Amino acid sequence: MAAAPQSGAVAREAKSIGSDDYALSRVPRDKRFGFWSMLLQWLAQSGSISQFTLGATIGVGMTFANAFWAFTLGAVILEVVIFAIGLAGMREGLATPMLTRWVGFGRNGSALVSFVIAVSLVGWFGVQNTIFGDSVSALVGGPSWMWCVLAGIAITALVIFGFKYMANFAKIVTPLFFAMVAFSVIRTLNDHSLSELVHSPPPGDTIPLAVAATAIAGGYMTGAIVSPEMTRYNRKGSHVFLQSASSMILSEYIVGLTGVLLGHLVKSSEVSHIVLSTSGAFGVLVVLMSTAKINDWNLYGSSLGVVNFFQVVFGKRVHRGAVTIVLGVAGTLLSAVGIMSHFTEFLTILGVAIPPIGGIIVAEYWIVKRMRRPLDETRASETLPASSPTWVPASLAIWVAAFCVGKFYDGGIPALNSLATAFVLYSVLGLLGWIRPYGTSALDDEDGTTPAARTTTPVGAA
Repeated sequence: MAAAPQSGAVAREAKSIGSDDYALSRVPRDKRFGFWSMLLQWLAQSGSISQFTLGATIGVGMTFANAFWAFTLGAVILEVVIFAIGLAGMREGLATPMLTRWVGFGRNGSALVSFVIAVSLVGWFGVQNTIFGDSVSALVGGPSWMWCVLAGIAITALVIFGFKYMANFAKIVTPLFFAMVAFSVIRTLNDHSLSELVHSPPPGDTIPLAVAATAIAGGYMTGAIVSPEMTRYNRKGSHVFLQSASSMILSEYIVGLTGVLLGHLVKSSEVSHIVLSTSGAFGVLVVLMSTAKINDWNLYGSSLGVVNFFQVVFGKRVHRGAVTIVLGVAGTLLSAVGIMSHFTEFLTILGVAIPPIGGIIVAEYWIVKRMRRPLDETRASETLPASSPTWVPASLAIWVAAFCVGKFYDGGIPALNSLATAFVLYSVLGLLGWIRPYGTSALDDEDGTTPAARTTTPVGAA
């Protein structure tokens, strides 16, 4: 008889590993962070070896001037999306998976969105880990997979405990990373003419502007779509704009364009050794920490998506900390087996599949404003609406149509084409009253053990 309570206690302890971090609720106003803490979180997303590698890859196929315009176009697209979606997340205190229940997709549609985003972010987790593993292996020896495993374990351990610990980690890592990178890059470029590098022709095959801008905007579009995961901890809308814009300037114009110069210098995209080789063991440690800092958001966002997916599909509330462990293991394995061999294909798919989600969210929340009404009514009380639409078939159809435009239309920039298509279609059809949710789902109970009651009565566009 005594064994059963002990087993139950162990099960409850296992469920409460780490922090759940308001995975299925609003972040209370008194639990949000100040400007400088959040700014360091944003700037930390700019500091990664992969961004230097992306800049060098573009630099190998573009002049510095063309690369500047590619980064500008990519940055503008990203900033518009980040601010429009991030401001919604700040106002509602909700992460993207929960936000989409009332903004464009309905309860069941939000599960599909959560699944796509979670898979994408775990993929990015593997990409970042692989870059680190390959770089450290080339510098100090040892198999790449070993370094991938070490980095994966470190990141998973951090993310288990949630946003507060991630914010404190950013305060340490961000200044160290950029100080070390500045030292390494200045030391490397000091013996070369900056003017010659800026005006030198691309050393490799030409990369079209549209392709480069798509790699820049498309590759980081998932991060823009899940920006509410961060901005729900913001206190003011102005903070969202200033912090995200600062991150864009640092990431694209300073880190990215520096990568372009390094690409022109070494005539290759393999520039990570420049930062690592000039900084010794300390540099390796700082890069490991910066990899953890930018990759923690991939794992964190993925865990929030999986929590929402399980509650919707299985009627079960799983603890975010426990989910983080499972996803961390999966992402680490992906990096160890070499996901980077599919890096270009991964960027291309993200460039057209993820943006329509953002287009629909922005159109519903800021233009159509019909499904979001329950959020308006419960915002002041910091509670969630008692119910949400079950299905929004038109949104799923728009998502597919926008993806097809981005994938198969040859003109323009695919990432922007798919996003704009979804935004325009949803705005027009929504204002005409043709975006109609079907069914109503009650909010799941606190434990998530009882499936929500559902009806199949059309509820119109309200």
